[in-house]
Amino acid sequence: MVDLSHLTSLPLASNVAWVFPGQGAQAVGMGQDLAEEHPAAREVFETADAALGVPISTICFEGPAEELTRTVNTQPAIVAHAIASLVAAVASGSITQRPAFVAGHSLGEYAALIAVGAVSFEDGVRLVRERGRLMQEACDREPSTMAAILGVEPDVLREVCAHTGAHVCNINAPGNITIGGTAAAVEAASAAATEAGASRVVPLTVSGAFHTPLMQSAEDAMRSVLAGIAFSNPASPVVSNVTAQPLTEGSAFAEELASQITSPVLWADSVATMAAAGVTEVVEFGPGKVLTGLVKRIDRSIAGRNIGTAEEARA
Repeated sequence: MVDLSHLTSLPLASNVAWVFPGQGAQAVGMGQDLAEEHPAAREVFETADAALGVPISTICFEGPAEELTRTVNTQPAIVAHAIASLVAAVASGSITQRPAFVAGHSLGEYAALIAVGAVSFEDGVRLVRERGRLMQEACDREPSTMAAILGVEPDVLREVCAHTGAHVCNINAPGNITIGGTAAAVEAASAAATEAGASRVVPLTVSGAFHTPLMQSAEDAMRSVLAGIAFSNPASPVVSNVTAQPLTEGSAFAEELASQITSPVLWADSVATMAAAGVTEVVEFGPGKVLTGLVKRIDRSIAGRNIGTAEEARA
């Protein structure tokens, strides 16, 4: 069992938020340098392997890419890498305070909960792997897809979706929104969005329409799984994917994690909530730099940095 209690006992930084990425940030090799350099990070990966009964560390470090990109593996892999990045940064002294808020994009919300002590690491990675399995089942049952729509306001896109049968999935930043649904619905919505002034439409290589009603079977099954987990009050508020408001009670998290499977991720609003509360710096833990890039588009006054490698953990 990996002990992360030292994370929640750090002194508070009133202007800092920790954020954790979602699916799509993964890359073969992620976390290997952290595990080689930091015993604490290595323990995180070893604990994930034991908790899951799957060599998730080997999948992260060596691939193959096809195995890492399977939803059932991607989700716990990203959470494990994010937490390994965090503990390495604390061990190296580059992180010395806990945040005023945490937030995670989609599956990143599980890493956020782990980081502030709302759920154990072992339960967190087991939950997120089951989430991935159930979402993949939903995708297999009813084929669907997603597309990124650039240069259109949310209200315009909601109207487009209402007329085409597609759904808004993620409101990532101003002019950066993803939609999802059946292939026919997404194609129709993409065409209508272009007519409405979208600057670009990017089809996404995903296994299904996450954060839409097409994931209802996964949400229903996940509710039963989450009912068996005892969540604690977090050491710092968790900004909800579903409402973009801070959650401070452990009793709120089962509903949050179930609802976010079919609800749009309100990332732009989540960042705005943290900025309004005084956050001036965001630290992203895990693979890639997606979230800090989005934060810059949402509020250029917020400084951002990423910690996902041994070198970044030392910085």
